[in-house]
Amino acid sequence: MEYLNFKLITASIVYSVVGILILVISFVLIDKLTPKTLWKEIVDEHNNALAIVAAAFMLSVALIISAAIHG
Repeated sequence: MEYLNFKLITASIVYSVVGILILVISFVLIDKLTPKTLWKEIVDEHNNALAIVAAAFMLSVALIISAAIHG
């Protein structure tokens, strides 16, 4: 029954939201730093290599955030 502690559930939700916000902010920052718009290149130009790089970036930032939150 200790697993259903309200504090732990709230902390998990807060950390998840903070992690997602950091991930979105970092993706927008990388999008602004690159010469072209990443989303336009991936969707309109069908640039698969750029999509793979963007996915790898998002996975790596997500792993860093989860490791920082977990401890």
